[in-house]
Amino acid sequence: MNQEKQSKPMKIAIIGGGTCGLYLAWKLSEMTHKVTVFERKREIGKEVCSGLFSERILDFFPQSEKLIQNNIRYVLIHFPKRQIRVDFSKNFFVMSHFELDNLIYRKAQDAGAKIVLNRNIKIKDLVEIQKNFDKIIGSEGSFSIVRKSQNLSQGKRRLALLGFTPSVSKSDYVEAWPVKEGFIWKIPRGEEIEYGIIGPKDRAQPMFEAFLEKNNICLKEKKSSFVSQGLALPCSQKITLCGEAAGLTKPWSGGGVIWGLTAADMLLERFPDFE
Repeated sequence: MNQEKQSKPMKIAIIGGGTCGLYLAWKLSEMTHKVTVFERKREIGKEVCSGLFSERILDFFPQSEKLIQNNIRYVLIHFPKRQIRVDFSKNFFVMSHFELDNLIYRKAQDAGAKIVLNRNIKIKDLVEIQKNFDKIIGSEGSFSIVRKSQNLSQGKRRLALLGFTPSVSKSDYVEAWPVKEGFIWKIPRGEEIEYGIIGPKDRAQPMFEAFLEKNNICLKEKKSSFVSQGLALPCSQKITLCGEAAGLTKPWSGGGVIWGLTAADMLLERFPDFE
């Protein structure tokens, strides 16, 4: 990194206090920049996420090892007439995404970042933010207002739903059932089992309900969220996107935490160059 660029502190606004936004706030604050994160929710922590991460998550957050709830070594994929086993080349860890985000939140705060909660940024707010900050990073997920402000395609959105049963399981494998444009999953989380689906926004819920009824599964709670896909970045030295706001998610699973963090590292390496 250019030392001259690195030595000049900048005022940076990050819209969205999810995993990537908080990671960027932490690292940019350590580089002595003045960072403010605007998060629309009242508290930090993503809830609608399976929290199944490859072991690479420890490369970014070694402290997250204490959050591991289970180790996953393979997946059983159930097709209509057969099932296959796929062994993972790397171990996967089951973690609480909520707790992971809060771990990063504390790191960002300790590094000096200012985190503003319950602040839902609108397009009109971005005009004022552009006046008061040197750089703006949109990292606010599927419905990115920063992405919209740059007249970029909003990409494709799928619906994700999940819920839990209070069943203790330390199985070292997950299960998946392919459906149209997505799949249903089962993840043993130690003290509970998670079931979820990602699929077309108009069909995911009825497909999930039919699966649960067929298998006599009663979930104690259900949560839902949209997942965006379709990479897009603005041509601007003032504004950029990172993580799901940029559409950086896996087309097969909808996941993208490691992809987003890798993109964040690339952004940090080139900072303050956004083009």
